Amino acid sequence: MTSHEFYMDLALKNAQAMKGQTDPNPLVGAVIVNDNRIVGVGAHMKAGEPHAEIHALRMAGNKARGATIYVTLEPCSHHGRTGPCAEALVAAGVRKVVIATLDPNPIVAGNGVKILQEAGIEVEIGVRAEESRKMNEVFNKYIVEKQPFVTLKAATTLDGKIATYTAHSKWITSELAREDVHQLRNENQAILVGINTVLKDNPQLTTRIPNGRNPIRIILDSKLSIPLDAHVVTDEQAETWIFTSNEFDREKEKVLNSRGIKIFSTTSQTTVNTQEVITILGENQISSLLIEAGGTVNASFFENQLIDKVVVYFAPKLIGGANAPTFLEGTGLEQMSEAIELADGSFTPIGKDFKFVGYPIYKNG
Repeated sequence: MTSHEFYMDLALKNAQAMKGQTDPNPLVGAVIVNDNRIVGVGAHMKAGEPHAEIHALRMAGNKARGATIYVTLEPCSHHGRTGPCAEALVAAGVRKVVIATLDPNPIVAGNGVKILQEAGIEVEIGVRAEESRKMNEVFNKYIVEKQPFVTLKAATTLDGKIATYTAHSKWITSELAREDVHQLRNENQAILVGINTVLKDNPQLTTRIPNGRNPIRIILDSKLSIPLDAHVVTDEQAETWIFTSNEFDREKEKVLNSRGIKIFSTTSQTTVNTQEVITILGENQISSLLIEAGGTVNASFFENQLIDKVVVYFAPKLIGGANAPTFLEGTGLEQMSEAIELADGSFTPIGKDFKFVGYPIYKNG
């Protein structure tokens, strides 16, 4: 490991610690080094607040002059809710800027580097680039496509079942795995289920960890048949948005609106158009979405190639049963050659269970 990699790793750790707090902004960390000593560290903590470089410069003070700063993302060059970080680095007199990745935001896109180089500051790009890109996979998609990064989560037995044939599902995985799921919820701006999940389980869809963030609850309900006493309607723990078809109960809409529930109608006559759901969420500045639905809803998102990441918790259990539900149903594919492959897969043990993370590769994407 080089010294550049060592200091960039520290910057990445600082950034990663803020996961779930900065939406829709990226995760960014910074470390300032002068004469082989760390004199400043920082991380972007929340949209609208100072960026990582500013926090690090404030800590370093006069020691920033002649120093090297390691930053996980290209310093910004535009005036938004905060000033340009590239100009702040020039004013502070840093000697060198080491950057993991350039900013995909078209407003920045190399302009930050240009400001630095025109001021005579040495710039090096690409240290821990892959780690930085993966850390900001949500931002990288949202800032370019204006649509949320979609993660599908499921908990299954080894034979792929999410419940018994009687629909009993509590609990497939261990408490440790369920705690990890709550961390996933904390990291996403919104969480989505179908109406059948609400009718069967009456879930709260909240984050039950200290100081956790409850995501906005998204319900797909084509007929607006949600019970008025459902937790997501009554508990006021988080916002609830319901997406419905073009044919729904207008009187019930009024009742739900009076309780603070937002209703979005899609153009389909009898089902919810999932592509429109994703578009509308993006228009409402939702940059990350976690899907915790049943097999039919999951299949509809896969069929429209809307899933960016898959997280599956496998419990070392077997249920069996031809009628026991699985996490991916729908029509299915005709040929194995059509199967969706999951790239960059990894397995992590969590207690007795295993967590798999992978990224779908769509054949016609």
